[in-house]
Amino acid sequence: MKVLVIGGAGYIGSHVVKELMSKGHTVTVFDNLSSGLIQNLFPENEFIAGDILHPEDLEAAFARGFDAFIHLAAFKAAGESMVKPEKYSVNNINGTINILNAATAHNCLNMVFSSSAAVFGEPQYLPIDENHPKNPENYYGFTKLKIEEFMAWYEKLKGLKFAALRYFNAAGYDPEGVLYGLERNPANLLPVMMEVAFGKRDKLKVFGNDYPTRDGTCIRDYIHVSDLAVAHVLALEYIASKKESLTLNLGTGNGITVTEMLESTRRITGKEIPADYVERRAGDPAQLTATSKLAEKTLGWKPVYSDVDTLIGSTYKAYEKYYSEHKE
Repeated sequence: MKVLVIGGAGYIGSHVVKELMSKGHTVTVFDNLSSGLIQNLFPENEFIAGDILHPEDLEAAFARGFDAFIHLAAFKAAGESMVKPEKYSVNNINGTINILNAATAHNCLNMVFSSSAAVFGEPQYLPIDENHPKNPENYYGFTKLKIEEFMAWYEKLKGLKFAALRYFNAAGYDPEGVLYGLERNPANLLPVMMEVAFGKRDKLKVFGNDYPTRDGTCIRDYIHVSDLAVAHVLALEYIASKKESLTLNLGTGNGITVTEMLESTRRITGKEIPADYVERRAGDPAQLTATSKLAEKTLGWKPVYSDVDTLIGSTYKAYEKYYSEHKE
């Protein structure tokens, strides 16, 4: 298929592009490079510099003719979304409506969307399945849930077929070492710990140690970015062939606390990684773990790279490689 990957120069997007290429699809990347990196682009692919907030950019892109598109262009820092909701409203919601309008106008009706476990909010039971009540606790999760609803309406009204993939906590880097462009100003736990390990930050802030968990810190289900990439391609091929929309959770079913992840990172990297325990952050549920049985049943998908040692080890190697080439 000819696939447009919106946000394809970003962290997850670049891994998705790599997996699409490995399966023989023709990829064009659309990105404004606000967080995506030129380094993450592959020379074999066309690149369109454009912004989802500019409908004319999307119109020109979709006019080239595509069989499908993958939407990964969203702001994703849950904490920031609680203090800058306007930023998330404009980019995530308005930008997605622009994408949906341009895509359907050009009859590009197969869509994979990077949704989030943040649509669920505080778990009512664990592990979380696709039917769990949706009650986001942060504004980022609210924007993702609204986008899922928009896609369902565009399916009814415009014939769009979509896969909404609810990631739990994306982490890790390309195990083959091809992709190692580092996120700018990361907000997620593992890259922040790496910045401390490599001296780019003084210490890690752990938000809350009084949660009702085994050590008081939040529990999360970490899923390797390469496993996510495989799921995107399988989902795309499924909806294109079956003409049937999907909503799937993508996780491992295993939870690890922030403190456990910190201790594992110290062990694997051999770095001290100073940390302070500070007040809880608004919008953080105590525990999130997924069941991905539906993804396994529907797509034959199972995580391969999402054990803790691979998650941390692949991230450490990416940072080590990047900093060895970018000595300041």
